[in-house]
Amino acid sequence: QVQLVESGGGLVQAGGSLRLSCAASGNIFSINIMSWFRQAPGKQRELVAGIISGGSTNYANSVKGRFTISRDNAKNTVYLQMNSLRPEDTAVYYCNAAIRETPSDYTRDYWGKGTLVTVSS
Repeated sequence: QVQLVESGGGLVQAGGSLRLSCAASGNIFSINIMSWFRQAPGKQRELVAGIISGGSTNYANSVKGRFTISRDNAKNTVYLQMNSLRPEDTAVYYCNAAIRETPSDYTRDYWGKGTLVTVSS
């Protein structure tokens, strides 16, 4: 069974940095897109950044120039380096991955349970 486990959240002052990690484990044949989403209180979940297996990335406009997504394919892990954090970045951050468990399997979406990032002003 595939699991995604996030780590690295916490409390930080505005202007500070955090690095989130998300490790996928279990029966994994391949991982296509790995992404970070976030959900602030009272708001819908939104895409923060995504990265495909070849390394191409995309970012939400609100985090461009401040956040960097990267991945280690050998470790099935995706990272989110967050710099110049703002109070509006406060949210639960979720890892998402499109995973194929066997060569003949369909690609399925998996989610982590989330890690809380709180940015104080």
